[in-house]
Amino acid sequence: MKVIAINGSPKKEGNTYYALKTVLDVLEENGIETEIVRVGHLNISGCKGCGGCFKQKNMKCVIDDDANEIFSKLTEADGVLLGSPVYYSGVNGTMKSFLDRAFYVIGANGGGLRHKVGASLAVVRRSGGIPTTNELNHFLQYSQMIMPTSNYWHVIHGASPKEVLEDEEGILIAQTLGDNMAWIMKSIDASKDIVKKPEQRKKIWTNFIR
Repeated sequence: MKVIAINGSPKKEGNTYYALKTVLDVLEENGIETEIVRVGHLNISGCKGCGGCFKQKNMKCVIDDDANEIFSKLTEADGVLLGSPVYYSGVNGTMKSFLDRAFYVIGANGGGLRHKVGASLAVVRRSGGIPTTNELNHFLQYSQMIMPTSNYWHVIHGASPKEVLEDEEGILIAQTLGDNMAWIMKSIDASKDIVKKPEQRKKIWTNFIR
């Protein structure tokens, strides 16, 4: 089994990296392979809402930039971990642009994240963490992912690089999230030949103005 962690920070080894690594270390202790993919430093445009991904259905966005090479990594993994720094009480810009396009493209190509395990983390100096995790969770919930919890909200604090490692409660939250994520992934894997997954219901699209 494998978990892909998406690091929304432009900093290679900033606090978001260390927060994600705390969760991933627990997963690796449970025999789960992990990989961190950093998107915060990439040239990634926002979604244009053109619907091109629904037309070409090749797991690619019509915008040809750095994001396209990452989409398939998410669908090939068994679990996804999203981590964003908080600048203005929400998901940072490049991360939001990536997620808008990644989850749109994946949804347009059959929804390949359904029933995979997905979790999120927000890294803050002081506040804005809960709005950020709520926003990250919207992507996971819409994709019908299985979402593990921790013993508190998934927020960890730090300003200078590595300062999150001094947030003892935040580290415990991240480690507990890793424990629960590993347990759910193992449970799903152990029951895959015993419990049949529910059939995917056909999507119904409605508009409020006709």
